[in-house]
Amino acid sequence: MVVQAYILIQTDVGKAAEVAAAIAQVKGVTLAEDVTGPYDVIVRAEARNVDELGKLVVSKVQSLDGITRTLTCPVVHI
Repeated sequence: MVVQAYILIQTDVGKAAEVAAAIAQVKGVTLAEDVTGPYDVIVRAEARNVDELGKLVVSKVQSLDGITRTLTCPVVHI
């Protein structure tokens, strides 16, 4: 089973492209794009389970310089 999520990220002013490029290199990230709107970067990530997904977000994504806030939205298949 694979758990997927979208991570919406706010960054410091002018850092969106730099943050997206850095996150794109993280293992488990399948997509990272800088966008316009209330969030600056949208990331799609996947892991083997919810615990690993949480560890990915906290230790690999939120620790990057330039990130001010994240919102993780798990993908639900009904």
